[in-house]
Amino acid sequence: MRNAFIFGYGKHGKYLAHGLGAEGFAVKIVTADARYRDEALEDGCTHVRTIDVTKDSELEALGIKEDDIIVAVMEDEHLNVFVTLSLRALYTDVTIVAISTSIHMTQKLRMAGASQVIDLYEVSANRVHNLLHKPIATKLLDSLIGKESELVLRELEVPSGSFVDGVLAAEIDFASEEVMLLGMVDKELGDKFIFVTRGVKHKIDAGDILICIGKKEALDHFEAKLKGAV
Repeated sequence: MRNAFIFGYGKHGKYLAHGLGAEGFAVKIVTADARYRDEALEDGCTHVRTIDVTKDSELEALGIKEDDIIVAVMEDEHLNVFVTLSLRALYTDVTIVAISTSIHMTQKLRMAGASQVIDLYEVSANRVHNLLHKPIATKLLDSLIGKESELVLRELEVPSGSFVDGVLAAEIDFASEEVMLLGMVDKELGDKFIFVTRGVKHKIDAGDILICIGKKEALDHFEAKLKGAV
């Protein structure tokens, strides 16, 4: 089972812990604050460590492996940058995902070595824009991915030789697969998530990440088809 080390257990960390656990990751909470340690334990997290995140020796003692993922969501954004920098120096190939609330912090996290930065400011701005200009569609999407919905979001990496490799996203009949493409990470343009509604024609290549929504069974079948298994 792949490990997900979540640094921080504030307002973002607890939701990520639940989501990653539901996706089959072995979630391990790392915090510098005893309050968050106690809160994580009360929430049912079984692997919780309280350490001094400024000490490399304590970070090394966590036993992080290259195929694990690290999520940096500490409440102190400057400490988040420091931890990202330290972890990248210790684990050169591990995937580090960080959450940012401003364009300046996004830049700092990328410079510190984050593999991917989720800019909450940009996500919020896109949501406000959609609520103003596409209120019906936005409310429909909210209902589709609500807690009671059967639909789920999934991140799918395109393998080399896939049937979508080298094809424009607009030319793929996602509807026939019973999935919807929300956006993608086009590696030719960097590691930034791009909503498909932005109107840019994206050619899908091996290594790109597709963010899709659909029922679990449909996503399972589509993922298998991407890999040439069906």
